[in-house]
Amino acid sequence: MAGAANHGRIGAALTSLPLQVLVAIIAGVAIGLIDPPLGEALRPLGDLFVKLVRMVIAPVIFVSIVTGIAGMRDLGALGRVAARALGYFAVMSGFALVLGLVVANVVRPGAGLAVAPGALDGAKIADYVAKAHDTTLNGFVLALVPDTLLSSQTEGNILQVLIVAVLFGIALVTVPGEGTAQRMLGVFEDLGAVLFRLVAILMRAAPFGAFGAMAFTVGKFGAAALAHLALLVLTFYATSLIFVVGVLGAVGWLSGFSVLRLGRYLGQELLLVLGTSSSESALPGLMQKMEAAGVPRGIVGVVVPTGYSFNLDGTNIYMTLAALFIAQACKVDLTLGQQLLLLGVAMISSKGAAGVTGAGFITLAATLAIVPSIPIAGMALILGVDRFMSECRSLTNFMGNAVATLVIARWEGTLDRTRLDAALGRTPG
Repeated sequence: MAGAANHGRIGAALTSLPLQVLVAIIAGVAIGLIDPPLGEALRPLGDLFVKLVRMVIAPVIFVSIVTGIAGMRDLGALGRVAARALGYFAVMSGFALVLGLVVANVVRPGAGLAVAPGALDGAKIADYVAKAHDTTLNGFVLALVPDTLLSSQTEGNILQVLIVAVLFGIALVTVPGEGTAQRMLGVFEDLGAVLFRLVAILMRAAPFGAFGAMAFTVGKFGAAALAHLALLVLTFYATSLIFVVGVLGAVGWLSGFSVLRLGRYLGQELLLVLGTSSSESALPGLMQKMEAAGVPRGIVGVVVPTGYSFNLDGTNIYMTLAALFIAQACKVDLTLGQQLLLLGVAMISSKGAAGVTGAGFITLAATLAIVPSIPIAGMALILGVDRFMSECRSLTNFMGNAVATLVIARWEGTLDRTRLDAALGRTPG
């Protein structure tokens, strides 16, 4: 009997999705190193999986927010949650930007390169500079509202989905007649159950997506690309780790939970983000697990989608660190005032890039375009290794939004501590 039980446990472990994703990532790295052309050819696997997940993100967010608001039935509480979330996002964004600025000044990863700005190939980043025009504050404001009610579900802009869902949820709560609201709420709850079942089905393809994406990354850029600017890459990873363990860890401790335990609880989603370099691929899973950990659906529905647009801690660290790296490499000495200007511009442009694919690099282009002291052509220096930093950006962004969701729920006094302790494997005491 004991042998049968052991075989059962081993079989369950081998069929667990996190282990499959981890094995797929390792296999992808191996393929990319052994046969780079084959690794590059496997890119469609990663792209297809990410596209499958993105296909359901808009309806999942819409249904989650509508049912959350309808279940909350308190518009004052909704406004309070949104205000607290945006205030929290602004403070954490500031911490991330300042941390990147401080580390860049201390480590100085670009010092010694002595690159002449005129020798850089600006053509390589022309496309990113063009896209950066869409991340200005004016473009951001105009992009908030979709052209039609249905186009918010088709254009892939999370902010538009969020705004339409909030307006629809408010309309549902305030519609005359109790019966109408209850009937519609039942329909949306049933639809939500179907959508999350669809997500669970799509997640079975996660190992194939992670395998293809990692094989492409290593096959395309190779180990040499990572070594080319190793100090910048390592500095960015170390800074992000400091932020997650130090800053987010302190926030979690003050809020009564461990960030390390939270990371273990979200292990499957973190592996998915690592394999695909996209935090969006794990958004539905994050929403499900936050609700399972004791956060009310209404708070999950508001905080998580908003955080994916406004709470990009990893991207903020990257922007100030990369900007100063380029300045140092091009021998541009920035005064304290110029660095503070850079920080302020980055604070605004990071919000303007919400919903833009490849937001990290595009936002950096938008920031440098407004700070003329740093040559924008210097972005060509980090283009080769940006793909290796995108995983860290996505992981840090993901953890930042997970922590934010728990913190806002605690501030609202609606966090179920019993369910949270059970989810994180912590014995209440």
